[in-house]
Parts: sequence; C-alpha cells; structure tokens
Amino acid sequence: MNVLKDILYKTGILDVAGFTDTIITDVCFDSRKVREGSLFVAVRGTQTDGHEFIAAVHEKGASAIVCEQFPTELKSGVTYVKVADSSLALSQIASNFYGNPSEKLKLVGVTGTNGKTTTATLLFQLFRSLGHPCGLLSTVRNQINDQVIPSTHTTPDPLQLNALLSAMVDDGCSHALWR
Repeated sequence: MNVLKDILYKTGILDVAGFTDTIITDVCFDSRKVREGSLFVAVRGTQTDGHEFIAAVHEKGASAIVCEQFPTELKSGVTYVKVADSSLALSQIASNFYGNPSEKLKLVGVTGTNGKTTTATLLFQLFRSLGHPCGLLSTVRNQINDQVIPSTHTTPDPLQLNALLSAMVDDGCSHALWR
C-alpha cells in the first residue's frame, strides 16, 4: 500500500494543499494514463507542459498532483504538492513508489560511444553463467533472469526503470546490468 507522504520522501516539497495520508494506486506523468487514485506529476517537457493537463487529470480522478506551480483553482479532495523541479521529483517518487529497488541490487552501468549494449549483454550472460540471478536493461531488450521484456525506448523513463528494477528484485536478482 503506497501512502502519498511516503512516496514524497526526499522530493524537496515546497508547499502542500490537502492531505498527504492519501492512498496512491499508481504514478503517472502522462495525463492520458491517469485514473482514479493516481498521483499525477506535471512535468515540463520540450514539447508539452504537464501543468496544462492538470484540469484534465482532475476529471479522471487523480488523488494527488505534484507540480511546480499550483493551479489558480484547487479542487476539493485532491492533494497538491509544490516542488521546485517536478522532473527531478518524479525520479525520486518513482523510486519510492517501487520500494527503492536500486538500493537492493548491485548496479553495473556501461557507458561510452560504441558497444554498450554488446558489453552489457556479455556481462549479463557471464553473471548468469556464474550463478548470479540478474537483470539486463538495454536498447535491444530488457531481461529479468530468463524472462525477456521488449525494450520500447532507448532510455526508460523513471517509472519504467523503477518498475523493471523492482521486478528484478521480486524475481531474486542480485545484479542489474544497464547499457
């Protein structure tokens, strides 16, 4: 059970209007995915500004909204949380929502210009052959032990990333390789 005040830990809260003991069923930064019980994080992007969709998420039943600027009209029954940087807050919220999975794994990141996916995949296979249950995050595919999960983006967003890491923890992984 995810309680809003626990999900907001370390997000740099500036102001709150409403109650933080609200139960949150999921976290979204895409207004089209909001449903009753959701926490919506209004992120300012290069194409759109999530703050423009706050009225729409009210109608869909969002329980709480994290934003950089409160709307002029606050809806009764919805908790509003003001932060300095909602994009940064989303990363912490995602980690908190999924139980901080990165703290429960040994993470191996591969950086560079060329060969990242190949190197991460080879390390994944090596770790598995040595008996370490592990996960792989790459541009080609994601994998949790034997389970292959299609990769839809070059880099997963904070919610996708923490959901995958949490699934790795739930499946007994000790390591996660990321290209």
